Amino acid sequence: MAMIEFRLPALGPDMDEGTLLEWKIQPGAALKRGDIVAVVDTAKAAVDVESWVEGTVHELLIGVGDKVPTGTPIALIRAPGESEETARRPATERRRVSPAARKRATELGVNIAAVAGSGPEGTITLEDIEAAAQHAAAPAPDRGSEMRHAIAAAMSRSKREIPHYYLAETIPMQLALNWLEQHNAERPVTERLLPAVLLLKAVALATRRFPEMNGHWIDGAFQAAAAAHVGVAISLRQGGLIAPAIHDVAAKSLDVLMHELTDLVKRTRAGSLRSSELADPTLTVTNLGEQGVESVFGVIYPPQVALIGFGRVMERPWVEQGTLVAMPTVIASLSGDHRASDGHRGARFLAEIRALLQQPDAL
Repeated sequence: MAMIEFRLPALGPDMDEGTLLEWKIQPGAALKRGDIVAVVDTAKAAVDVESWVEGTVHELLIGVGDKVPTGTPIALIRAPGESEETARRPATERRRVSPAARKRATELGVNIAAVAGSGPEGTITLEDIEAAAQHAAAPAPDRGSEMRHAIAAAMSRSKREIPHYYLAETIPMQLALNWLEQHNAERPVTERLLPAVLLLKAVALATRRFPEMNGHWIDGAFQAAAAAHVGVAISLRQGGLIAPAIHDVAAKSLDVLMHELTDLVKRTRAGSLRSSELADPTLTVTNLGEQGVESVFGVIYPPQVALIGFGRVMERPWVEQGTLVAMPTVIASLSGDHRASDGHRGARFLAEIRALLQQPDAL
């Protein structure tokens, strides 16, 4: 049986390469699903890359500091039950390298495993090695500029490929805020809920009736997700946004969601995210209420098909049973992918979110 090639995963549409910061495994170590394999620096953050296989670490193929394209084999794993003697190296691992390139790589200290070959059948040439050496010697790029470039590339792809439509709904929040006030009254500050978790839970529950809002557009077709892994847009201290996922939001209690949201924001800003949190979002929620805006119309993260935005909760004139009152409200917006849904279903989806927020004790 051939050994398993552990490849650098793409952690979102705006990642096409990563730099190894640290190995968390060593040859001979047992590996389980979910174990942290390495820490990889992307354009946005340092990410803990998790294993999706079980086995024994056979060989590490790249070194600390190497920058490689996504999909590059970075380690070889022996499947459970395989010994070092019986395991067979995968055919794709035997790379073609010209003699001159191999000699020059030794002279320059270039890791051949991290170099993409441009010669016939992917052969690594002398020019490939010298280009890799020059790239490694180049001054480190400005972090902020690199992030803006990555975000711009992903959003350009989104606007180029996804036929967006936009809808908005003003949602009364009096019942939800009253419920929150009662819920938080006897609790210490650290255990209180914020309106944000009610919004996340309502969005996730609404996808059960409108599954076309929750999933990915891949290879020309929509693939619905089995659960709502909600990406939460979080601003970084150095600038830029990143949207890691909270998994299976609809199945979790509000208390659990509050704990996970607090932890996620803290770890995101500390640069300690897991690869599954970046690779798994099935739709995204962006909440710019804290920044003071009334509404937000976002750009969909491909290959997702929907993004829900919330502005700040603010009082607006509201007619309640024929009487004009001051009502706390929030504007919910939907950026939808016309290939997966349409305005009619999108409007009903927002109406479902509104209805769910009128029954906060059922969330």
